Amino acid sequence: MDHKKREMALQNDEPSSDLFHSQAHIWNHIFSFINSMSLKCAVQLQIPDIIHHHGAPMLLSELVQALSVNKERSDFVHRLMRILVHSGFFLKQTISTTEGEEEKEVYLLAPASRLLLKGESISIRPFLLAVLDPILMDPWQHMSNWFQNNDDISPFQTTHGRSFWDFAGQEPKLNQLFNEAMASDAILVTDAILKHCRGAFEGLNSIVDVGGGTGTVAQAIAKAFPRLNCISFDLPHVVNGMEGSNNLRYVGGDMFEAIPKADAVFVKWILHDWSDEECRKILKRCKEAIPSKGNGGKLIIIDMVVKNHEVDSAESLQTQLFFDMLMMTLVTGKERTQEDWIKLLVDVGFSDCKFSPILGLRSLIEAYP
Repeated sequence: MDHKKREMALQNDEPSSDLFHSQAHIWNHIFSFINSMSLKCAVQLQIPDIIHHHGAPMLLSELVQALSVNKERSDFVHRLMRILVHSGFFLKQTISTTEGEEEKEVYLLAPASRLLLKGESISIRPFLLAVLDPILMDPWQHMSNWFQNNDDISPFQTTHGRSFWDFAGQEPKLNQLFNEAMASDAILVTDAILKHCRGAFEGLNSIVDVGGGTGTVAQAIAKAFPRLNCISFDLPHVVNGMEGSNNLRYVGGDMFEAIPKADAVFVKWILHDWSDEECRKILKRCKEAIPSKGNGGKLIIIDMVVKNHEVDSAESLQTQLFFDMLMMTLVTGKERTQEDWIKLLVDVGFSDCKFSPILGLRSLIEAYP
């Protein structure tokens, strides 16, 4: 339907499948938060863990009993599970408990809900609870105000009066949520790196993980390469109290000021937090910390590359664009295309950039001084 016909249909109140489709499209986006909040509710109620520990497909009545909620809530639990099944977070089957008895529905974990189990080494649960916490959700309500305010660096600052980093450094709750989320993601990424990207670390004598948080990545690398001296480098309040090992030590500092020297600098999911100008400052410090290419120096980056040719689904691109908006709302960063990355690296003196899209939505980027 062209623009004039659409206007006529609106003016004449004519039924139009195109108009109803547009209405449904808008409704779906208005209500998309319901998926997120329903999933958060399920995680807080520990529904994935309850079904997992049950060890078999679970009846609704069994789930309600395990949740320790009033039986009058059974229908509400059913409705919660219905939307979560529809969204692909759980599976539903129909079984007969005894011969001749009426068939009943049972619930099972889907691949996605297995990533939400509490206490598992690979879990997105901490990331979900962090991103959907009111501290990080409230800034979205102030985005339009931020666009009209030239003083604040992000909607987060418009909302909370401080930058994300200042807030995290002073508020234990956000600091804990953020560190747990990054640690859980690091386990998932590190597992893939050590399986598919070992060559990036071979031949190195030392490496520093910039923004290494509580050291999840550095610990795994140190264990996988016992002769490689590893440093986990982050702000003092992050590494305070952390204990190293034979080939791992923790160093507190500011990556904008100086980075400990090593053969290689490893930067996982850090640069997307910062603007191009701020990234140039960080990358200059990275370059100062490593020797020349001829002497074995290299930079290893794990980050998103928007419109990665190896990731061709619309859903994957949408997720990358979601992350880009998240960076805009919380910090000063953004997600970058391959061309953006090359320009950024070349601007500060790196060359021979190699992109390996083998980490799902993220890529391993190698560059040399």
